[in-house]
Amino acid sequence: VQLQASGGGLVQAGDSLRLSCTASGAASDGYAIGWFRQAPGKKREGVSCIRVSDGWLDYADTVRDRFIISRNNADNTVILQMIDLTPEDTATYYCAASYGRVCPPPKIIAPSNYEYWGQGTQVTVSS
Repeated sequence: VQLQASGGGLVQAGDSLRLSCTASGAASDGYAIGWFRQAPGKKREGVSCIRVSDGWLDYADTVRDRFIISRNNADNTVILQMIDLTPEDTATYYCAASYGRVCPPPKIIAPSNYEYWGQGTQVTVSS
């Protein structure tokens, strides 16, 4: 699976941003897409995930009330709509795919459970 993430940018606190992840080369729709982010000096953390086949999804507690994940199977795209952004949301955001049973996760949305990764897109939120 090849993944292309886009939509990052520089915004102000309180603004919204919409990230897209487009998948290609998948043999079937039996995979999940996860969104992750990594700030400088910090570990990569899972933000949200969605199962492409049936839409099961999950969020990290830190973004549950502000981020919305959705899928458009017609064009193989997963969207992460982010609202009320804060400087703490500043990071490089990545999307990843896995054919495993990773979403909803047993505990957290773990980067180690995802096999295919796209390039990152930078999100910077100024105060």
